[in-house]
Amino acid sequence: MSEQYFSQSPQSKSDPKIWTFPLRGMQYTFTSDAGVFSKKEVDFGSRTLIESFEEPKVNGEILDLGCGYGPIGITLAKTFPERHIVLSDINERAVSLAKKNAQKNSVENVEFIISDRLESFRERTFAAILVNPPIRAGKQIIYQMFEESFQALEPNGELWVVIQKKQGAPSAQKKLEELFSTVNIETKNKGYYIIRAKKE
Repeated sequence: MSEQYFSQSPQSKSDPKIWTFPLRGMQYTFTSDAGVFSKKEVDFGSRTLIESFEEPKVNGEILDLGCGYGPIGITLAKTFPERHIVLSDINERAVSLAKKNAQKNSVENVEFIISDRLESFRERTFAAILVNPPIRAGKQIIYQMFEESFQALEPNGELWVVIQKKQGAPSAQKKLEELFSTVNIETKNKGYYIIRAKKE
């Protein structure tokens, strides 16, 4: 069985790939690697989430949960320079890559934390959390991420989730509706749903 990208310490041999990609009207250069989600380009789900996201109306930090090599958090940091963006992942190789990618793209309003879900954020709250969930980790883990995100959001804060219809978007929406007062489908594109859940 191949190694999963949500392993804490990937053992697969490093084989970095570098490419440039346009996001929200700007060009970015990214390095990804073996043992990290989406090795050769910015995956379609993350791209759709990045392009759909709207800055929250409440003040506070923004968390890119499960950041991988960092395309979501880095783009948002560049787009919203007044915001502090936290990039977090359980995967140590991913967090290391995200740090390098932030430097490469001259992004400074960022912070990097290795964390299993929101374990490292018990004392912090966020204006928005974005997640492209690790589908292969299973529903239980993903729903824990939703529950912990709800607890970690400021009042009127928002959780933004990208998930494919065939990978459980309708059931994810139902789970979010159990937690959040307002849940909307912001975008549907090629089977991907962007779900926006607001905490009141």
